[in-house]
Amino acid sequence: MVKLFLQESDSAATKRLAGAADELASSRIAYAGVRSAFARKQRDGYLSPEDHRKANSSLAIAWKDYIVVEVTQRIVELAGDLCGTHSLRGMDAIHLASAKLLAQESGVTVRISTSDPRLREAAVAEGLAKASPQE
Repeated sequence: MVKLFLQESDSAATKRLAGAADELASSRIAYAGVRSAFARKQRDGYLSPEDHRKANSSLAIAWKDYIVVEVTQRIVELAGDLCGTHSLRGMDAIHLASAKLLAQESGVTVRISTSDPRLREAAVAEGLAKASPQE
């Protein structure tokens, strides 16, 4: 999601993917993760305080339009299983579990967009369609 708010490699492609989506969805934890990335970029000197403020504001506005998947016991248990099956980090597994359950419960095609090759491979293995900036 950071690529939607800051100029990074693949930002243009990520924005095109997001713009082509009927709806955008994410796990509740993404908000904190994106804010963390913004803060890190400011600490590391890649974002001015003003650009940091603008990025946070843009995220807050955009977040209102997202379908937000709550982190439930069912999600964390599935995420735990996915960590073992696909050697994922915990937060990546929560994102994948959220997408997988959203797809199951909604009956719509859910595409996962990530620049992380391990998460992308796991998503495809779990039956989700991929939509990555590299495509």
